[in-house]
Amino acid sequence: MPYMTNGKRDYKRENRLFNSKPSEIRKRVLRNAARREMIKLGLAKKGDRKDVDHIRPLDKGGSGSRSNLRMRSTHSNRSFRRTSSNDMA
Repeated sequence: MPYMTNGKRDYKRENRLFNSKPSEIRKRVLRNAARREMIKLGLAKKGDRKDVDHIRPLDKGGSGSRSNLRMRSTHSNRSFRRTSSNDMA
């Protein structure tokens, strides 16, 4: 793992090297805006244990528009289909 020190996760290093990149900040802003929009529409609320899912991911050209958003359980949103060789589909 790239952000490990002595077998433990080094959060300070991870924040300094990865989370503070302008591209990552922009993605975080879009994710937060999507969550606020879903809360405003009444589809989400604080502590509901649901994630806002971008149907087409931001990394693959998706947008933060309402037509690209849906609510999903954290389990279904954070897991990915796998192939028979255990790679992501």
